[in-house]
Order: sequence, then structure tokens, then C-alpha cells
Amino acid sequence: MITDLRVVADGFHFLEGPRWRDGRLWVSDMHGERVVTVTPDGVVEPIVEVPTQPSGLGWLPDGRLLVVSMTDRRLLRLEAGRLVVHAELSGLATFHCNDMVVDPAGRAYVGNFGYDYEAGQAFTSAVLALVHPDGRVEPAADDLAFPNGTVITPDGGTLIVAETFAHRLTAFTIAPGGRLAGRRTWASLDEQVYPDGICLDAEGAIWVASPLTNEAIRVREGGAVTDRVAADRHVIACMLGGVDRRTLFVLAATAIPRAEARAQRGARILATTVDVPGAGSP
Repeated sequence: MITDLRVVADGFHFLEGPRWRDGRLWVSDMHGERVVTVTPDGVVEPIVEVPTQPSGLGWLPDGRLLVVSMTDRRLLRLEAGRLVVHAELSGLATFHCNDMVVDPAGRAYVGNFGYDYEAGQAFTSAVLALVHPDGRVEPAADDLAFPNGTVITPDGGTLIVAETFAHRLTAFTIAPGGRLAGRRTWASLDEQVYPDGICLDAEGAIWVASPLTNEAIRVREGGAVTDRVAADRHVIACMLGGVDRRTLFVLAATAIPRAEARAQRGARILATTVDVPGAGSP
């Protein structure tokens, strides 16, 4: 159990979508309605306001930023300091959009809640959307139980997605053109673990954020847990970054519902050093 987490920055509302790029951690302050970057020593720089709640982040091959816009179910693109619509997702997403991974070719895979679970609606499975670099949208996979954090292996051959309400990580083979096939369970998790954000390391293990158990766990294919990082609040997402990609950044929050998160501003970025560096996308 790793307990030596240090605070990198705090005072945020609710953080999602951590990505390491250009020597900084990029994050969406979802309930703060903005995307920011944070240096390893805690300097915060605002990048863009997103009033419809930002979540997943990624980049096109030419370096343009993509941002998932949750409540209007769109994928946005940052152009000369302003956001434009890159793709409309409402034809596939049946409720708020959430996390995303973008492959080196610029293809984005975007999840969504499926239904309004906070309002007590009946469970509805969700579609993982594939957005091509030109903005074309098609379904990549369906019948998913709240597709959330997503990674792609370094060889570009496998996509793994966290199915939050199924307590599992699910893998697909990536076919030419980005379509998914060969669905299989990569790891079944404990029933107390509702996997949220995930990241992949160079040994093929996945760090999984577990909000309700207040930890990030390192999981091997098949489900064996090799390491745990404990926090004092909900762990929402994680990312391997730093110069050698051995810094595990952990996004944690005191509250998850929007009203409470905005009132408490208890979200923070934590970090610790791990043995195995990050790999693959993101």
C-alpha cells in the first residue's frame, strides 16, 4: 500500500481526464467548467472555459486540443483560442458524455453515462463512440455499462475500457480504420470497485481509480491487484507522467455530485512515484 501521496495543487471543484503532455498535467475541472494545466510544482494555468462541463481530453496529430463537452454531448476542438464543434455525439450518446482516449492517428473514442443514474432512472447501456479525425461519428461498441476511462496499448492493437457499473475492464481488438472487435473481459474487479479513470504502464498493468474505496489500484490482466495507493477522499482518475512517466498523478475529490463539489471545492491533484513507467495512449 502506497501512502506517501503529496499534494501538487488543490482548491478545484471536481477533476477529470488527466493527460500528461509538454511537461504539464492537463485536467478538466468538470464542475469548475474549465480546462487547466498544472506543472509538477503546482503552477496552474487556465486554458479554456467550457460552460457545458469538460471531461475527456486528447489531441489531434497536429496538436489541436480535443475536449469532451458533457451536457450537450459534443466533442469540441480548440482553434486559435476558441472552441468549435469537432463532432456531434447526441445521435449515439443517450446521456452526458464523459471520458475519451485519442489514438496517434487522431481517432477519438468517447464514452457516455447511458442514463441519468443520479436521478434514479433505470439502467440503460451505453455506446462507445468512434470519432474520426474529420469529425465523422460511428458506434465503436455497444451494450456497455457506463463506459468510462479508456486506454490503447503501445502497439495500437488493443483498446481497454472501464465499465464502471459492471465492475470490470473490457478489451477490444482495434481493426484497421479504428473499429473494435473481439470483445472480452480483461479483468473482473471487486464489487466495491467502480472503475473510473485508468492509465496503462509499460508492464501492461492498468492503474484504476476507485472512487468509493478512495484508492487507485494497479491491476494485471485477469484481475490480480499488485499495488494500492490510498487517499483521504474519492479517487476519480489517474495518469502516469513526469519526465520519466513514473509519477502517478491522482485526481481526488471530497464530493462527487455537482452542487456539493462546487460548494466544497475539495478536489486536488496528488502524486507519488511508482516503479513502472506509463505506456500507450493516453
